[in-house]
Amino acid sequence: MDRISEAEGTTAPGGALLVRALEQLGAERVFCVPGESYLPVLDALHDASIPVTVCRQEGGAAMMAEAWGKMTGMPGICMVTRGPGATNAAAGLHVAQQDSTPMILFVGQIETGMRGRDAFQEVDYRQMFGGIAKWVAEIEDPARIPEMLSRAYHTATSGRPGPVVLALPEDVLAKGAGVPDLAPFVPVETHPGLTQMADLQKRLWAAKRPIAILGGSRWSEPARAAFTRFAERFDLPVACSFRRQMLFDHDHPNYAGDVGIGINPALAARIREADLVLLVGGRLSEMPSQSYTLFDIPVPAQTLVHVHAGAEELGRVYRPALAIHASPNGFCAALEAVQPPVECPWPGAAEAAHADYLAWSGARPRVPGALQMADVMDWLESHLPRDAVLTNGAGNYATWVHRFHRFHEMNTQLAPTSGSMGYGLPAAVAAKLKYPERTVVCFAGDGCLQMTMQEFGTAAQEKAALVLVVVDNGMYGTIRMHQERDFPGRVSATTLVNPDFAALARAYDAHAETVETAEAFGPAFERALASGKPALLHLKLDPEAITPVKSLSEIRAG
Repeated sequence: MDRISEAEGTTAPGGALLVRALEQLGAERVFCVPGESYLPVLDALHDASIPVTVCRQEGGAAMMAEAWGKMTGMPGICMVTRGPGATNAAAGLHVAQQDSTPMILFVGQIETGMRGRDAFQEVDYRQMFGGIAKWVAEIEDPARIPEMLSRAYHTATSGRPGPVVLALPEDVLAKGAGVPDLAPFVPVETHPGLTQMADLQKRLWAAKRPIAILGGSRWSEPARAAFTRFAERFDLPVACSFRRQMLFDHDHPNYAGDVGIGINPALAARIREADLVLLVGGRLSEMPSQSYTLFDIPVPAQTLVHVHAGAEELGRVYRPALAIHASPNGFCAALEAVQPPVECPWPGAAEAAHADYLAWSGARPRVPGALQMADVMDWLESHLPRDAVLTNGAGNYATWVHRFHRFHEMNTQLAPTSGSMGYGLPAAVAAKLKYPERTVVCFAGDGCLQMTMQEFGTAAQEKAALVLVVVDNGMYGTIRMHQERDFPGRVSATTLVNPDFAALARAYDAHAETVETAEAFGPAFERALASGKPALLHLKLDPEAITPVKSLSEIRAG
């Protein structure tokens, strides 16, 4: 690579300029599936300081990048080839869009002179991704690479964060140019105005039944700690939105539970009866809003104070009484100035809400079969460290994690609010690479896992010693549950004939065991950790144990 001095910039082919810009902006890792359409970029990565994780399928690579963006608040970087590579990556891109996660997807592209001929694997990415990504563009001049990447970083992280797609024509990657260097990227935080914070204090003083709900992305540990102090000063009940449970310590006396699928009825009632709801960072979309029933649309019956970094999200569905355009970091930094009244108008509200949460999450229902998932969760709760990372995709099995596991620290939960199957394993790989010292546990159903099972090979190659807990009931459980409820006894397209998952894992030279009772789970888990390898525990769950509270037969009977 022919470079001039750092003070003046860099002269090199487009592929090298792109990698150099990523280094300067602060990219920590690239997740990719290689393709001939972006060979100059792969060549530049050979000499770069950025580690590269080679994945098995583009959907898995995009989900790993999305998980990286969730953990860091910086854009996760994914690179895929054109055509089929891009279509495969769309699954992870959709997760980033629904979950408000900063991410940049680089897609190889045909040469610029071949456009419009339906060339080999040609796709118009602006049309393909225009409804999912925040910005879709094609780099047509290598001299504009620093400009385009700087804009991509700002777009992915600003307002409501989300994914950006940049297409890379082959000829642009090979062509040389001289460009200026970039400074490291620093995300922009949006801060509330003094009058808004004074208005918030006034409304809190007038409230009798307030509650806070935390959600969204781009939170930091200082923001989380600042909001905790605020909740303590006001004795405020605090709930977390769907799959954002790590935003508040579940053992804290102010924690009220999660606003997600299968919500605690006591918490749902508390929100409906509240006279003030402080929603920070979240959007209260279909799942947390209980299919848009918790709040009237467009004007909620409760006084809604909505805090969000994206101005376009304020008033989009619910019209707030007070709209505060601020990021979670900016808003929480300003909370020290908001003072509680001399005498709390809602004494004991936080204590009562936490008691409701403990009763709901502390119940240990028994299910049909030898393997009792409640006992499995009990063992994990007493043995996992507080900073253990739990990941999952979509399925009824995830209920055991969401309802019965207690999250304590930041970056301990990676789960898709989009409800995407297959997410848990790629996310666990990313988590173990980001936090190699932490225990990382992936929960996956048998159907969910087989969407991205091949990424276990990525874990093996990277020596990412995660523990994959496969909950196998031989079906697409969530769909079967709905099927039995709506069309009882008419089983169609939901049965699975599964492999020996433990044998598959051993083929990757991983530690693997089959577990058929809860008593066998703890020793097996300890052996999995002690192996120092990627590990898989294959849990055989009775098909009747479809939910923690109702069997398959009970659902069928209505």
